[in-house]
Amino acid sequence: MPQHSYLYLIKLALPIILANAAVPLLGLVDTAVIGQMGTTADLGAIALAALVFSFVYWGFGFLRMGTTGFIAQAVGAQDQNELHALVFKTLFLGFAIGVVLIVLQKPIELTATYFLHASPEVNALVRDYFYIRIWGAPATLITFSLLGTLIGMGWTKQLLWVQLFLNGLNIALNVLFVVVFDLGVKGIALGTVLAEWAALFFALYWVFSKLQLRHPMQRYQALRSQVFRLDRLLALFQVNRDIMIRTLALITGFAWFARQGAQFGDATLAANHILLQFVSLSAFFLDGYANVAEMLAGQAYGANNKERFQHTVKRSTVLAGGTAFLLSLTVLLLGSTFIPLLSQDPHVQRIASDYKNLAAFYIFVSFAAFQLDGIFIGVTHSKPMRNSTVLALLVLVGLGSWWAPIYQNTGLWWALILYVIARAMVLAYYYPKILTRFTASTPTP
Repeated sequence: MPQHSYLYLIKLALPIILANAAVPLLGLVDTAVIGQMGTTADLGAIALAALVFSFVYWGFGFLRMGTTGFIAQAVGAQDQNELHALVFKTLFLGFAIGVVLIVLQKPIELTATYFLHASPEVNALVRDYFYIRIWGAPATLITFSLLGTLIGMGWTKQLLWVQLFLNGLNIALNVLFVVVFDLGVKGIALGTVLAEWAALFFALYWVFSKLQLRHPMQRYQALRSQVFRLDRLLALFQVNRDIMIRTLALITGFAWFARQGAQFGDATLAANHILLQFVSLSAFFLDGYANVAEMLAGQAYGANNKERFQHTVKRSTVLAGGTAFLLSLTVLLLGSTFIPLLSQDPHVQRIASDYKNLAAFYIFVSFAAFQLDGIFIGVTHSKPMRNSTVLALLVLVGLGSWWAPIYQNTGLWWALILYVIARAMVLAYYYPKILTRFTASTPTP
């Protein structure tokens, strides 16, 4: 099947979409288990503790994204030595950052609980959770690198198996420790840590077996000088630094949007949160096509095949745009049916229904930023990603601060829409520079 055919792209994207969709299921089960067996304080602690780790781990999401681009390019260049060296390099990086997080666990916990502003009882439970869960940091961050490798290689089915194994085992262990052993919040944390370490070895098995790394230590010794080659390490750190800044700017943007919405009252805050769940759900689908763009654009770039690169960009973007249109149409036509499932408050339902058309429009226009992000990750051209997100954040804060006092929540949503459009426009400005990087030499087949 041709690599740029629509069917081939859909077959690659579907396992990623399903893998993404498996993630929130764990949160729902944890909430249900604690909600049935624990107290209100337990439930609040789980929500806040999960937020802390989402923030910490999302900040190191470059371990997944940066790895994908470099791996894809090595595949395209058919450079097995560089491919294996990259795997070892990113594994060491994930392990090192995880160990640093464990060493710094006390200041991280103190900072997190300071900003949470929760009750003493909830904070105490958050600490119980945190000091157990933090021991899974190396496993989680190494797994990020392994998932990036699987995507870069185009092994999306194995990516799905890893995510299903991680979340399925996590759910089973959490139910065991909370329902059977009555460990409460500590049981949730313990189940998660054990699942994270088990998933690491499961992912290692897939990556090493698919790459035919039967004797990894011997292979590492043979490639040691290439693994720690200074110019390649600097390139990796530069890309990861830019992606980290981009990620922090994304987090800041949505946090600012939520905080501004809170100024219009609890009902508006809740309504915006419901609509952002629709936005997040749409991201599962759009991320699938963006990840496909990462792997195939990166492979074409590594092979110096401009024609294949442009085919990949065109067809994956067509699929992403069509999917975004269908998702936005679903929210527009059926949003009022889904909203009551997420809130029983009539006032919240009314506000969410009033603004669902803006959420639907955001979903439709957001696909361009997703796709361009994926393309730039694939070619490891990270500065435009950093610049686009920082500039877009300035657009969001500037326009939101101007329009929100005048147009209230409507002005805030339009600022968010222009924020995601600005991200895409800046990346589109840089896109032609990628094409100039292809040389006139004969491309690698």
